[in-house]
Amino acid sequence: MSLIKSISGIRGTIGGKVGDNLTPLDIVKFASAFGTWLQAQKGKKDITLVVGRDARISGAIVSDLASNTLQALGINVIDLGLSTTPTVEVMVPELNADGGIIFTASHNPKEWNALKLLNDKGEFINAKEGGEVLALAESENFEYIDVDHLGEYTQNEEGIQTHIDKVLELPAVFPGIIREKRYKIVVDAVNSTGGIAIPKLLERMGCDVVKLYCEPNGQFPHNPEPLKEHLSEICELVVAEKADLGIVVDPDVDRLALVDENGELFGEEYTLVAVADYLLRKQKGVAVSNLSSSRALKDLALSLDSEYYASAVGEVNVVTLMKEKQAIIGGEGNGGIIYPELHYGRDSLVGVALFLTHLAEQGKSVSDLRRSYVSYFMGKKKIQLTPEINVDALLERVQEEFKNEEISTIDGVKIDFPNNWVHLRKSNTEPIIRIYTEAKTQEEADQLADDMIAKIKTLI
Repeated sequence: MSLIKSISGIRGTIGGKVGDNLTPLDIVKFASAFGTWLQAQKGKKDITLVVGRDARISGAIVSDLASNTLQALGINVIDLGLSTTPTVEVMVPELNADGGIIFTASHNPKEWNALKLLNDKGEFINAKEGGEVLALAESENFEYIDVDHLGEYTQNEEGIQTHIDKVLELPAVFPGIIREKRYKIVVDAVNSTGGIAIPKLLERMGCDVVKLYCEPNGQFPHNPEPLKEHLSEICELVVAEKADLGIVVDPDVDRLALVDENGELFGEEYTLVAVADYLLRKQKGVAVSNLSSSRALKDLALSLDSEYYASAVGEVNVVTLMKEKQAIIGGEGNGGIIYPELHYGRDSLVGVALFLTHLAEQGKSVSDLRRSYVSYFMGKKKIQLTPEINVDALLERVQEEFKNEEISTIDGVKIDFPNNWVHLRKSNTEPIIRIYTEAKTQEEADQLADDMIAKIKTLI
């Protein structure tokens, strides 16, 4: 089965059987559910949604099916066309819309697509709301509008430009000092909409851009998740072009990875660290990331007389805690930058602008900037359990075993040791405990995971 229904939307592979994959009937059903739910929330039929898509091959089909379905409910649709996830998030309130849908499967391969659901603030709907939409989809209790009251469909091609304008107008972004540096930057946008947005942003800041896979045709030339093993080409091209840095984004442009002038990865975890460094130097405040993100952000915040808090894993949880703590910067260790001065969503465009401003102000190379931060290394393993084992009870025994350490239980069990940490999370679909670790060396991180697996086996 390749159809995943979650609180944030529906995701699946194109083709196959209804209910098993993301078929036209599944798209229509889920768009109907969200539209009907939103009409009930607003207390009227005549509402407006903003939609936009990444460059996936299936994007136009999925967008047209969903948009036509929304119109059949009497909902007005403003279509941004080829866009980015953060652009749609910005444009929902900009256009005074009642919500939005982004058609993207983020970093998943090209056969995947998804509908991601936004409220009237341009933020992902929460768990309770998502559950209500899922229940409505299962009930199929929809009522479509008569022919005289169909929703209107309009196109808006200004979304990315408006987004860029808003980024460059931010008080913390200084295009002038970036322009003085005349940075030469290689961009790998995996042939999706980052190939439209990121070069335009960089050119507005006076950078020389070398494009690698910036044609938005949906033909991903490598695995679209911006991890080291997928990025050898841009690392080599940065060196060959004698560029100052490389920028990598995923298909919907909410994750940002950087490459230094030597062709070495800056580290996705450190995208957020560098941006937080810049902002917290200017204004003491609060930084937030999730429990599985690097300790480097906490170290940085405390070194700058600021505060740090960790949320449960998931963008919605990060945003909720950011609002509660009035954080000035937050995000996730996968390169997701959330800067509430613009909006509460992961945004590679604002991440690029803030990082380059910081780099220009510091007057350092990208590699020198990276060396200024303490290095941590992460490990990821899992332990397979038998179906009859009560995973929750097992995690409670782990918690008791390490009760003298600093422990968080807001999302599984995270144990903070003085020099490293381990985070245990159970799978929602199978008897597995996922084990995330971080330490000062890769060997230590991997050993910590192995030691925890051994300990768990003694507690079963």
